[in-house]
Amino acid sequence: MSNQPSINSGEVNRFYEKLKREAEAGGYHLNPDAEFSKELAKGLLTNERRYGYQSCPCRLSSGEKREDMDIICPCDYRDADVSEYDSCYCGLYVSEEVVKGRRKAGAIPERRLPVEKRKRRKAKAAKGGISSLSHPVWRCSVCGYLCARESPPDVCPICKAKKERFERFI
Repeated sequence: MSNQPSINSGEVNRFYEKLKREAEAGGYHLNPDAEFSKELAKGLLTNERRYGYQSCPCRLSSGEKREDMDIICPCDYRDADVSEYDSCYCGLYVSEEVVKGRRKAGAIPERRLPVEKRKRRKAKAAKGGISSLSHPVWRCSVCGYLCARESPPDVCPICKAKKERFERFI
């Protein structure tokens, strides 16, 4: 049994409202099922107490922040998942189409590589430098925001510019 105090509903509600404000300010949307989203928020708070960081409650965390950087919420996979499947892996973030009821989020395949493959990829990238990036780097032509992923985000999280304002940087 844990010696940490349990997370109460008031704490979850405050954190949920914070997540919602931050998501909307960044051009993102939380799942419109508030109770579902609050359960995920509770999982994030639980993992923060457990590990010291808010790792995705739907993935197995190692307990080592350095190893789990890709699954600290919002995870590295969120934007691609929402763009392609209308929801992130755990379902906390969804597309505008889901929020407006025009689409339902479906099953999302796991994009995270197994530990050994992640370690090999990091080692290979460290040897090869910038040319060994696994994804192209995109630059927002409005504010200069950079992100490394298969395609640019639908909306820049900094200035809210649309996808077409991004250019391939590397």
